[in-house]
Amino acid sequence: MSAFSDALSVSSSGLRAQADRLRVVSENIANVDTPGYRRKTLPFELGEGSDGVREVQAGDTRLDRSDLERIWDPQHPLADPAGFYDGTNVDLIVELADAREAQRSYEANLKMFEQTRQMSSNLMDLLRRG
Repeated sequence: MSAFSDALSVSSSGLRAQADRLRVVSENIANVDTPGYRRKTLPFELGEGSDGVREVQAGDTRLDRSDLERIWDPQHPLADPAGFYDGTNVDLIVELADAREAQRSYEANLKMFEQTRQMSSNLMDLLRRG
């Protein structure tokens, strides 16, 4: 039964990691028009769970250091004397693609979790009959 619990542990770690990724992507999308906002990224790392099984873990949130968009609007309260202010470096298309990828990865981990649970249940039924 250890193999089943290991598989459940791995898939649940993937679920947590993708949920964290979706949270970061959601923050980026929510701030797509916020002046001075820098895009956040969330790297994944391999680590060990409490039971010694290698698991996927979300790393520390990082800021994208690419240049912020320079926007010319002399009427904006944040504009400098030349009429420019710093926009954001969030690209909505990239964020939507990241969100879709995270959603599909989440669904794949959920399917693995459900199949492992079903196999474990079927094995228990077989053992009870025998």
